Amino acid sequence: MTHSKGLPGLRGTDHLGITAPDFDEAVEFFTHVLGLEPFYDMGPFESNEDDFMLDMLNVNPRAVIRRVKQFRCGSNTNIELFEYESPDQRREMPKNSDWGGHHIALYVDDIDVAMDHLRAHDIRLMPGGGGPTIKDGPEAGLRSCYFLTPWGMQMELITYPDGKGYTKDTDRRLWDPRS
Repeated sequence: MTHSKGLPGLRGTDHLGITAPDFDEAVEFFTHVLGLEPFYDMGPFESNEDDFMLDMLNVNPRAVIRRVKQFRCGSNTNIELFEYESPDQRREMPKNSDWGGHHIALYVDDIDVAMDHLRAHDIRLMPGGGGPTIKDGPEAGLRSCYFLTPWGMQMELITYPDGKGYTKDTDRRLWDPRS
């Protein structure tokens, strides 16, 4: 009997879930600054009688999801926004270097225009952002700029209009900006 490597049937990433401290501010940012398309809402979800929240989501059993909104992000992965209340809720943003740290990279066609757009909305770009295009290695052709959402979550603009260096040596990619 042959066993496959990895998760059977894996096709890709469906969505990224984010909990923001101010749901309405995050909706405004995702919709009007980034231009994501909101396409459905859910909630609330809670359980005062059992451990459903713990068993299903690994959160405090008395946690409450007040609201959920799903956003379409271009032709790729969706973003799911949560408004949570929980007795043990941590209220600081993880850094990339923290366990569980993360960022979301958004592909853009023209990084300079995208950075100007974020600046016009008073979004904090990280110093040194939008630097030169990487010249060598698997990331050759890439240019990026990190920025912070209004609530301090780290995101990234990224572009590689002529592809990345590694794409010359493989066909194992899901998306090519040249097509």
